Amino acid sequence: MIDWIARYVDQQKAALDSIPAESVETWVACVREAWAQEKQLFVFGNGGSAANASHFATDLGKGSSDKLGKRFKVLSLNDNLPWITAIGNDYDYADIYRRQLENYAQPGDLMMTMSVSGNSPNLLQAARWAKEHQVKVLAMVGSKRGGLAELADHLIVIESEHYGRVEDAHMGICHMICYAFMEIESLQ
Repeated sequence: MIDWIARYVDQQKAALDSIPAESVETWVACVREAWAQEKQLFVFGNGGSAANASHFATDLGKGSSDKLGKRFKVLSLNDNLPWITAIGNDYDYADIYRRQLENYAQPGDLMMTMSVSGNSPNLLQAARWAKEHQVKVLAMVGSKRGGLAELADHLIVIESEHYGRVEDAHMGICHMICYAFMEIESLQ
């Protein structure tokens, strides 16, 4: 067990080491621009990535907003289960995020999604809709990249296919984005 834990930690460090700092800096700039222009940020994912999206929306909407004194307009689209199940039941599960974007998103808003595979049909459908409606697409993926890599305006790739390691790295990036606003005075 000790050897397995040590290998896991080493592989997690390698996943974290693959985080491209320049890309994270670009994402911080995109989020800051949306904040300054009072644009909406829609964040979502599936499974563990949905949990990360909810966590990110909470940290940005509360912690970062509290520090800046001006609120971020951030919404996790995977948090409204009645709406998700109604869309999935009445239309198709692949529609659950696109149909919500249709109700809320405006040109200049941001869509941020996380996916280890980069190929979830509901994320791809939302990203295609966003591109067609001048909503900027930010995507974090694992090393398989998937279709999201082709659709994203700004892409972050974690060089691993391991779901846990990639999701942990994605959450680390989410924390970096939020804490950039909480800890760096020049971003205010």
